[in-house]
Amino acid sequence: MNKPLRRIAIFCGLLILTLLIRDNWLQYVQADELRTDEHNRRVAIERYASPRGDIIVGGDPITGHATTSGDFKYKRTYKNGAMWAPVTGFVSQAYGANQLESIEDGILTGNDDRLFFRNTLDMLTGKNKEGGNVVTTLNAAAQKAAYNGLKRQGGKGAVVALEPSTGKILALASYPSYDPSTIAGDGSSDAEAWKKLQKKNNPDDPMLNRALRETYPPGSTFKVVTAAAALEHGLYEDADSRTETPLPWIMPNTTTELKNEGDLPCEDATLRKALEVSCNTVFGKIGSDLGKDKMLETAEKFGFNAEQFTPVRSSASVFPKEMDRPQTALSSIGQFETAATPLQMAMVASAVANDGKLMKPYMVDELQSPGLDPISKTEPEELSRPLSAENAQILQSMMETVVESGTGRRAQIPGVTVGGKTGTAQHGVDNSENPYAWFISYAKTGDDNSPVAVAVVIEDENANRDDISGGGLAAPIAKDVMEAVVDSNK
Repeated sequence: MNKPLRRIAIFCGLLILTLLIRDNWLQYVQADELRTDEHNRRVAIERYASPRGDIIVGGDPITGHATTSGDFKYKRTYKNGAMWAPVTGFVSQAYGANQLESIEDGILTGNDDRLFFRNTLDMLTGKNKEGGNVVTTLNAAAQKAAYNGLKRQGGKGAVVALEPSTGKILALASYPSYDPSTIAGDGSSDAEAWKKLQKKNNPDDPMLNRALRETYPPGSTFKVVTAAAALEHGLYEDADSRTETPLPWIMPNTTTELKNEGDLPCEDATLRKALEVSCNTVFGKIGSDLGKDKMLETAEKFGFNAEQFTPVRSSASVFPKEMDRPQTALSSIGQFETAATPLQMAMVASAVANDGKLMKPYMVDELQSPGLDPISKTEPEELSRPLSAENAQILQSMMETVVESGTGRRAQIPGVTVGGKTGTAQHGVDNSENPYAWFISYAKTGDDNSPVAVAVVIEDENANRDDISGGGLAAPIAKDVMEAVVDSNK
């Protein structure tokens, strides 16, 4: 072979070798990446080629499917979609997925590795692939009571209900909401619905999960945490000893008086009376006397300054780490930079109701195969112990007084022991905007069991400022949710 032909042969050989290397790289090294790439239309076509599994509440699916024309054979549908959107999230042919629809996508589509043997068997028998189910901890009656209560109120707000002994989420409602069915496809109507739901086009921000992702100043509901800190750190040993609280009380290192909301019997009030009538002076002084480190320790045991995963992520509630004594006083009555999600304040009520034991909140009870066989089961998990059983029972008696004869009377349920705490949290420059109305509570049945703890927050921009209170706006909703859970357990 002459020299020019030899060079051409070598060059062609190198080209073939390069092609073989590239081919093997694509088939074996990049195969999974290319197969799952969101821009690979075959992935999307395969994703919607079979019905998704369902999200289950109380044995009934709250999701479904419908057939479509075009490349995508199926799309997701939802039953009472707006009510359940904070739980399910959405899955859209055009806009992806979020919340449970995203987190448990592998199970719902049938692509999870734990379904490998099932899928292999179906392939051998010629059966179409099916998705598995996500069984939630939600209580349908409690969710309905929560959502309808928020809708009836008409403003923005959220409700979270927990089972104190396990951490199961029984209700998770946010208002205003949206119907995920309206954005499940990829057509022009879905695009128009998506556009209308975006915050820049809709100031109500209906896609915001206020129960998990929005933090609010908790106002006087935080006084439950401050009372727990006072008991745990030995500042006071019981609920009925008089505190050393002058009236007026001037915050340390200032000439500023911390005022109460009205002419209240707060001078040297007991912890019980101070919680019953909601004395800013008593609890502000407790926070200042304990100091930021002890207050921070107690707040973080309740879950502040940490994200929660339910498995949907909840924003971290905030108790400031850097404060002087006046700021510590304000933070201890739920003001200054203190901020909490509704989930967080439900966790506070839950820990008190559960004799001081805080359970990790969760909303997925079980994952099932398409044949309804269990794949995994969530076991209750203790998160922390913010206070001793003895001190929790003291705090229970104080919260029950709030409902029996204090600011939380509208949460009373005949034949049921209810403990609670109202809150009216100021916000805006110089407190110029309408405050948020809070109520946290728990119910105890005849066997002294507490099946439910609830947190409700209402932000009503159109309400008369003088009419806004946790007891007036939020407590009736909490009552309805607690009644729904108690009745369903009978």
